[in-house]
Amino acid sequence: MSFAVDANLLLYASDLGSARQPLAARRLERLAEGPDIVYLFWPVLMAYLRVATHPSVFTSPLDPEAALQNVRALTRLPHSRCPGEKPGFLETFEAVASGQSIRGNLVPDAHIVALMRQHGVSEIWSDDRGLRRFDGIRVRALDDPT
Repeated sequence: MSFAVDANLLLYASDLGSARQPLAARRLERLAEGPDIVYLFWPVLMAYLRVATHPSVFTSPLDPEAALQNVRALTRLPHSRCPGEKPGFLETFEAVASGQSIRGNLVPDAHIVALMRQHGVSEIWSDDRGLRRFDGIRVRALDDPT
């Protein structure tokens, strides 16, 4: 089995000022234990680095090196994968966006869903409601009991 992780799970786990931090940290620890394959797509990891170090978002933003260390730790898990776009990505993105008005904040969501489709991943851990609009994926909330 495999799944993807969205940036909000990583961000909540790192934000000590968030009420969701303990829940997100526990969920991330369980997912990091394996054995299921964890897909950490590069747009997700870059969003994490951007937001976690931004002083307008976190009350106590992470030092860039601390944020990078978190990314290193995740990408070094033996069961993690960090793939990028394959040939034909634009066509996959267009198929994901077909029939929808994909703009603004939905563009990164459609990007992640297109990557999921290219890599055969159908499940993502996220509290992002925007992802629920896309067919063919299952969005698992942080407080999902399984």
